[in-house]
Amino acid sequence: MTAIDPTGSAPAAGDPNADPNIEPNIEPNIEANIEANIGPRGDSNPAQYDASATSAALGNMAEGAFATMPAMDPSRLDGEGHVLYSAAYSHYARRVLQARPEVAEVVTRAATAPLTRAWMEARLSALHEPAADVDAAAGRALRRLRAEVMCAIVERDLRGAATLAEVTGAMTDLAELAIQHGLHVLGNDLAATFGRPTCQQGSEVQELVVVGMGKLGGRELNVSSDIDLIFLYDEDGETQGGTRSLSNHEYFIRLGRRLINLLSEVTADGYVFRVDMRLRPNGDAGPLVCSLGMLEEYLIVQGREWERYAWIKGRIVSAQDSPHAQRTAALLERLTTPFIFRRYLDYGVIAAIRSLHAQIRAEAAKRSGGLAGHGMNQRSFNIKLGRGGIREIEFMAQVFQLIRGGQDPALRVRPTLEVLAVAVERNLLPAGQAEQLADAYRFLRQLEHRLQYRDDAQTHHLPTAPEEQHAVALSMGCEDWQALLERMHALQEPVAQQFEATFADPYAEGDTQPAEELWPELVREEAATRASQEGPDETDPESTPCQRLQAAGFSDCTGLYDRLRAIATSVRYRALSETSRARFDQLVNRALDLAARQEDADSTIARFLDFLDAISRRASYLSLLSEYPQAMDRVAHTLHASRWAAAYLTRHPQLLDELLDSDALAGAPDWPAFRQRLADRLAASDGQVETQMDILRREHHAETFRVLLQDLRGTLTVEQIADRLSDLADAMLEVTLQAVWRQLATRHTETPRFAVIAYGRLGGKELGYSSDLDIVFLYDDPHERAPEVYAAYARRLITWLTSHTAAGMLFDVDTRLRPNGEAGLLVTSFDAFRRYQFREGDNTAWVWEHQALTRARFCAGDAEIGARFESLRQDVLCQPRDADALRAEIVEMRGKVSDGHPNPTALFDLKHDRGGMVDIEFTVQYLVLLHSRAHPALTRNAGNIALLRIAGELGLIDTTLAGEVGDAYRLFRARQHQLRLDGHAQARVPAASVANETARVRALWTAVFGDG
Repeated sequence: MTAIDPTGSAPAAGDPNADPNIEPNIEPNIEANIEANIGPRGDSNPAQYDASATSAALGNMAEGAFATMPAMDPSRLDGEGHVLYSAAYSHYARRVLQARPEVAEVVTRAATAPLTRAWMEARLSALHEPAADVDAAAGRALRRLRAEVMCAIVERDLRGAATLAEVTGAMTDLAELAIQHGLHVLGNDLAATFGRPTCQQGSEVQELVVVGMGKLGGRELNVSSDIDLIFLYDEDGETQGGTRSLSNHEYFIRLGRRLINLLSEVTADGYVFRVDMRLRPNGDAGPLVCSLGMLEEYLIVQGREWERYAWIKGRIVSAQDSPHAQRTAALLERLTTPFIFRRYLDYGVIAAIRSLHAQIRAEAAKRSGGLAGHGMNQRSFNIKLGRGGIREIEFMAQVFQLIRGGQDPALRVRPTLEVLAVAVERNLLPAGQAEQLADAYRFLRQLEHRLQYRDDAQTHHLPTAPEEQHAVALSMGCEDWQALLERMHALQEPVAQQFEATFADPYAEGDTQPAEELWPELVREEAATRASQEGPDETDPESTPCQRLQAAGFSDCTGLYDRLRAIATSVRYRALSETSRARFDQLVNRALDLAARQEDADSTIARFLDFLDAISRRASYLSLLSEYPQAMDRVAHTLHASRWAAAYLTRHPQLLDELLDSDALAGAPDWPAFRQRLADRLAASDGQVETQMDILRREHHAETFRVLLQDLRGTLTVEQIADRLSDLADAMLEVTLQAVWRQLATRHTETPRFAVIAYGRLGGKELGYSSDLDIVFLYDDPHERAPEVYAAYARRLITWLTSHTAAGMLFDVDTRLRPNGEAGLLVTSFDAFRRYQFREGDNTAWVWEHQALTRARFCAGDAEIGARFESLRQDVLCQPRDADALRAEIVEMRGKVSDGHPNPTALFDLKHDRGGMVDIEFTVQYLVLLHSRAHPALTRNAGNIALLRIAGELGLIDTTLAGEVGDAYRLFRARQHQLRLDGHAQARVPAASVANETARVRALWTAVFGDG
């Protein structure tokens, strides 16, 4: 059945195999023969049979005489004739072979290689005998084909020759072939009377779109499964070309009903597949067939949570080779994808799956007489719905899809094992846990097939009769039933533990609730006060609510109570759904508890309430914090530690997801893997510009937040933070360059000859959290349209980087350091840039532009241009310069910078005041420009501290003073960084706190520039 129906499958009426508790008849001596022919490990050990006496021999098997058949060389699998394992183990296969002895030879030959769709099509063609009764002829052929396929699958599987993927793939191919063949035959038959359905304009033939759900959609069909189908059509119209006309809706209903009967009606040849149509819109109460428009309206207006799970595996299984079918498939994907996969991280599915699983577990217990719970010795244990069963593994995979599939298309794959593999690739699931889930899944699916092989019954219950238990154990390669149970339990227990850890109610035991629930009491009292319009003044510090807040650790209890009361009476709060309000109440109460533990409880709770107010209308964020108390704890730490971090998280609440990944918070980024992953995600959304821009922003915010969290933990130095933020900016620029070029309609080449040069903080790899990007664009391309193409490219790139979207903004960009500044061209040819820097001609670079070049580097784009720029940069820096003229120009420039950043306060500005960071930077730039010709080591873009050390080692400045100023620069950056995290716009501190450092800096300035 599907992954969403708590009640299990829908058995065909009158099917005696539908009840999993009905035990099949057991032949007295068959188990001994199975052991003799299969062996305790299931190894291949065929025995010879007389093909001419097959029917008689099969008759003898039913009476327990199977062991009398002679054995033969176990290596001989030549199709000349041997005992069929399928007949020895499967009552169903034995009945088929008794009724149709010729199937033995078909199965013998088919079992030598994996079954393919082509083989099935050939067999169907051979079996289909045209007749006046189209339905009967097609049905007979399909039923006989199914019997052959089933026997061949059983044979290969029991011999150990078939993988799980082969078995489920073969059954899926059979179902698809049956559906497509049925539609073809029945459609031709209906066409004789009604013609073909067409669109309203009559210009295009319409087709019935059959969507396979559940395991059919996931290509995971088991050997005795029903198939979950939904019938759709594109648009209304009428049939044309027949003696009578029908509306498309009526025509497709007729076709759909005949297809269901063709597949599911039980005849003397059995059935093809049981068909379940209950997943269609409105289930049994809805029309058998609906248009795409009807489906879209239903999903938007009435679509329920469990239907999202169902549609994850939804896939068109009717023919898709016509233009109409391909167009319809695209339309279906466009309307179902937003329903299944939310654009945001949807943690609300955890509670929904928890609730659904509880229903499933209760139903399993009911079906098993209340004994489907924990333990190996349960009677009639359900391997699908029981603890650690198939359904729990499927839910473990689906939760990743439903939470993250809206943002990561790679998670939209259908097969369960593929989903687990992607989860590992995305670092959502540890490889060891995924392997445990996959091993259990394969084992349980194989066991499921062994149970169903016996009587072609859609059962998932373990047998209770000893003879059946022994047969099943042998077929699974176990010596006895106890060995099978022990192996099964060893695989299921990790599944159950993982499932319970993922879906357990975090507050079920109350362990993580704060001792006093302040917020619920405050809300209740406020509601009571509003109702009576009487009562004490709650803002009175002597009132009970304020006393409780003060006792909890808050100083401004009156102000806090006013804020809480404002929330409780706000329109936003009262507009929340009942579920969201309950979660919000829970989180406010927990926030009060967590904030009260901080030294600055008042400021922490103020930030907390701002944050909770920002996310209150996003049920998914409320769900995440409710489901993961550890995330709430980390939120508290983040809000307490930094005002800037609090504001950043409040602006980008989607970053809450990052608080769950402890490994990512501890490790260093893998930038090549990051770029590749980001490029893959952008490629998957090619042509969807807004989506791509949002992807870039979310990834950048997430990586920045990871750096920030490590920063707040104290695990990174200021230099390491700057390096990581600079590397992140480089990666974002590189990937954005590629994406924008693909979108550029005027591009004249597949690979742009274009490079981005970083200046300033990005160039010096000293980027901060809020730094803008100083960049210059160079190109080297002889094409006649190159200037206009690259200018358009640069403008588009800036738009992608700076635009505000639903996910925020990526970077502020400053391009004023390009030749001639704002008056110059946005992009510059490499040759023009070279001439400008070398002052060839009238248009030449200023000294301050050469100062800027000391901190410039290639950061993204064409690597060849980048290498040429680095060579050019070194040549420019190594030019001979007059010391006095250079000194005068740099001192003059320093004065202009000071004038542009006045400081009217008594505090010391770490960056701009005399003795601060700008003095150090200008000193280093002077030393680089003056001495690089004699000392090329100074051209390295190694940062100010390293360049000071090199200058000291070269004897250009006092070595001790160089080290002291380097330490001062490190301290200034650290203090500046902390002030920015605390939300200060200016990096200013008491002058006395840095008096020693500023004195060293001024001493170095005087030593280099004199008293000017």
